[in-house]
Amino acid sequence: MSLSPDLLEILVCPKCKGDLEYRQEPAEQLVCQACRLIYAVEDDIPIMLIDEATAF
Repeated sequence: MSLSPDLLEILVCPKCKGDLEYRQEPAEQLVCQACRLIYAVEDDIPIMLIDEATAF
């Protein structure tokens, strides 16, 4: 499954309010290039908690 295009349109980075890049490979995730954070997507639910994000 994948996230709804309508949801992707309104989601922003919770830290900087910037755009997110949706990736499906190797795992479903949302990436903020500005903050250099990766937010996981589990069972089609984005985990938008800054403390749960992974830095890259």
